[in-house]
Amino acid sequence: MTKDFSKKKLCTDRCPLRIVMDRFGDKWSILILMALSENGTMRFNELSACIDGISLKVLTSTLRALEDDGFIIRTVFPEVPPKVEYELTTVGQEMIPYIQEISAWAIRNFKTK
Repeated sequence: MTKDFSKKKLCTDRCPLRIVMDRFGDKWSILILMALSENGTMRFNELSACIDGISLKVLTSTLRALEDDGFIIRTVFPEVPPKVEYELTTVGQEMIPYIQEISAWAIRNFKTK
């Protein structure tokens, strides 16, 4: 007898697991969160300089997505030129130990060339 898996959906479109996996399945989100964790509040150019290989367009879109998902706060200061800073929210800070554990696991299990 074969099981019919088409009847049970493991994760709907907006389930919490899918939201997290969508956010952290990309190439840059975890690196941005780690940069903010290690350096505290940062400006856009500081983040750009800190993350090797990220384009300005991708950094902008990833920061917007992290803000929309509640992992970072974007603060705009009314100055000329505008001053914008990014920092982790409480949710973002809570994610850091899990990212650090995954990073430690990767270092233990995968050799770099």
